[in-house]
Amino acid sequence: MENIIIVCIMLALTAAALRASVKHFRGQGGCCGGGSYKARHKKLNTVAGHMDFTVEGMYCRNCVNRVMEAVNSMEGLSARVKLKQGRLRVDYEKQADAAEIIEKLHQAGYEARALE
Repeated sequence: MENIIIVCIMLALTAAALRASVKHFRGQGGCCGGGSYKARHKKLNTVAGHMDFTVEGMYCRNCVNRVMEAVNSMEGLSARVKLKQGRLRVDYEKQADAAEIIEKLHQAGYEARALE
């Protein structure tokens, strides 16, 4: 009887861990704090151009929010993130410095590299 109880507890724990893992790999988990908050897209008056980056360290929707907020906090910049591709597109009103964007993302905890 005791063995059956132990097996049931182990199965329940395994099912809970498996469910959390699936959510994590779909980008729905709360690996970085979670929550239902979603960063808003920042509208620019005019778009003079854009720059593309790869961003390492994004695993969930909260990571996307943090990356968007880091870029959107800079004047004249607007961010769009593709989590599964690990890509960031930054639209700008006037020419922006890629090194400043990379540094801002580094301060937020992510490694970024500009694409040509």
